[in-house]
Order: sequence, then structure tokens, then C-alpha cells
Amino acid sequence: MNDSTATAIPADRLAQAIGIVQRMREEIRSAVIGQQAVVDQVLACCLAGGHVLIEGVPGLGKTLLVKALAKTFSGDFSRIQFTPDLMPADVMGHAVYDMKSQSFSVRKGPVFSHLLLADEINRAPAKTQSSLLEVMQERQVTIEGESHQLPPPFMVLATQNPLENEGTYPLPEAQLDRFLIKVRIDYPSVEEEEQMLRMVTRDRVGDGLDVNQVATLVKPETIVVLQQLVAKIRVDDAVSAYAVRLVRATRDWPGIAIGAGPRGCIALVRMARAMALTSGRDYVTPDDIKSAALPVLRHRIAVSPESELDGLSSDDLLLGLIEEIAAPRG
Repeated sequence: MNDSTATAIPADRLAQAIGIVQRMREEIRSAVIGQQAVVDQVLACCLAGGHVLIEGVPGLGKTLLVKALAKTFSGDFSRIQFTPDLMPADVMGHAVYDMKSQSFSVRKGPVFSHLLLADEINRAPAKTQSSLLEVMQERQVTIEGESHQLPPPFMVLATQNPLENEGTYPLPEAQLDRFLIKVRIDYPSVEEEEQMLRMVTRDRVGDGLDVNQVATLVKPETIVVLQQLVAKIRVDDAVSAYAVRLVRATRDWPGIAIGAGPRGCIALVRMARAMALTSGRDYVTPDDIKSAALPVLRHRIAVSPESELDGLSSDDLLLGLIEEIAAPRG
């Protein structure tokens, strides 16, 4: 079926949704200096109902970005510093025996929130990392055989430092695939860094993260409605076929050792739909697919050893691929 023949979103509802999304973006940018592409991608990932892996050196505003996003919709925010001795129960929670009532009660862990910041996720061992698999996929936690649903919307934002490998545990492929996108945060420009310095040091003691200026615009229930709206964004058959061609091309592209699986196609369309809404449209264009390709696919491919020796990254190879694969016209 061609999505372009699906029932169109009512114009007034679409306009209201676009207005909310644009105001959310403006509020987040009021706290996060620069990093406009990163803000847009993380916001789109939230609207697509996905999880995001954020890569960047410390001090580039990753935690501030998450706190600002949570503030825009009065969402519950939790942060976990992942360390080698972190246990799954420290993340999920555990059963506690109450001597007075002579019964067990569940003490819920920090995962029970709308936005969970898993800081330096690759510092925890595989057992703890894998404990996030169920919660990321099923939006539920099992404690002592009992399932507990998480409050929607739920989103994991995990960070990792690309420079330090000592004492880290690389994320397994199954876990990487659970992240809808992987975002890279780079250093700010000179002007942005000067603006950041003025903002953080003016009439302030310490260097705490301040999101007081971020306005709360909507409730968590509104984010759920926006996510349902994103799922109805129209995708023409030609655009879907283009997404499939891009993903399939990664499987035999020179320099790529392992290509993206079928979940890459699904993620590409999900992300492109959200990016269409953030751009003020109710339909996906080939440019939306192109814009989503890097964050969606960079963690789903493996660069060949020869390409690594030549200094080529996954982004370099994907950009070449996007350039070569013809996009639909008209």
C-alpha cells in the first residue's frame, strides 16, 4: 500500500503539532548553545519513540541537552553514572523484604522515568548493559518475575566517550541496534564557546547545569500524542524504496565489512517521519531520508580494516554511498 493514499492528518491538528515541536526546539536551544543539528536529531528521535546513543568528549552539554528536553514536557529525568561495579538491580530496582508486613515490596530503580540518561554506558559490564535490552525494547521491567510497565513516553539517552577505551566494555551489536540513532557531538565554534562562557559564569557560583529558563510547554501525554501523529506521516512508495536501496547498498559497499540489517530500513523511515514533522510537513521527502541516514546507520555498519588503515570512518563511507545512490524525483 502506498502511504501517500492514507488518510491525511487534519490541517488544524498538524499546525498545532508543528507549533508545539518548533517551540520545544526553541526552548531547548535557549539552554544548549550551538549543537543545532544535535538538538534537532535528539528531538526527532524522541518524537519517533526511539532511543539515542550520544558520542562526544565530556563537557559538551550532553546532560544539559537531556535535562532541557525533559523540562519542555515536565518529564521525569533520571541519570545513572555507569561504572564497572554497577549491577542490574542498581538500574532496574529490586525486591525488599519488609519485616513489619512480612512481605516483599518493590523498590523501583532510576529507570522508572520518562528520560533516562545512561552516562558512559560502555563503562558497565555486559550483564548490566544487557539489563537495559528489555526496558528499551519492551518498555517494561521484570523484578522477581513480576512485570512493571514504564510511564510513556520513555527514552534512553546513553553517552559514551570516544577517546577513552581503557576500562570500557564495547556495546554488543544487539544493544547498539536498540538505539534508533547515534549522534556525535563536536566542539562548539569560537562564537558559541564565548557565548557559553558568558552564560555559565555571569552571576553564577559553580558550574551547575541551569535549565530554569526553559519553559514547560506540554505534559508527557502530549508527547505520546505527537508520537502517534508521527506514525501517520505519509511515506510514498518511491521514498520507501529509496530507503531500502540505501540500507541494502551498505551490505556490499566497498570499505564496509558488515552492512545494516532490515531494522535499519525501519529505523530510517521512523526517523525520517519525525524529521518531516520537525520541518513542518506531513509527508516524507527523499531529503528526509538522506538527513536521517547518517545518525540511523553509522552504528549499524562496521568499517573494514583496510578502510580504517586509510583513515576512513563510517560517516565517510556512508556519505559516499548517499552521494552515489540515486534518489527519487518529483
